Amino acid sequence: MATPIIETPRSGRVAPGYSRTTSSRSNFEMVAWLFMRISGAILVVLIFVHLYVNLVAGDGISGIDFGFVAGKWASPFWQIWDLTMLWLAMLHGTNGIRVIINDYADKNSTRMWLKGVLYTATLVIVVLGTLVIFTFDPCPVIDGVAHVADYCPTP
Repeated sequence: MATPIIETPRSGRVAPGYSRTTSSRSNFEMVAWLFMRISGAILVVLIFVHLYVNLVAGDGISGIDFGFVAGKWASPFWQIWDLTMLWLAMLHGTNGIRVIINDYADKNSTRMWLKGVLYTATLVIVVLGTLVIFTFDPCPVIDGVAHVADYCPTP
């Protein structure tokens, strides 16, 4: 009985200009792989502490409101904590999606467009998230009128 020949998966679908077997002069993929492992471990700690502080140590989900966030972001420690969580999560996710795009997009032009959209979305979210964290004002003055809530100091 003859043994059937099994082709290498996706052997006919990989674009000729995209070779997975050639070695690269840089070690970018190794650094990206290492970043995923380190950032994943750090994110686990950041997220579980975040969840504990927000849900267990406080009043639970009912205690999270605008005032809770305002009080939390009044501390530079929590601003840096949340900023680190944002940046690591976005870079970790972007790197993961980049790998998926490299694996499944057959044409170079498709890969280029998908990565362009991915990197643009990542940049926009990271910039906007950073701006929100550092410019958040819980006691705004709109048109010369102070909108004072019970957690804002009286003028």
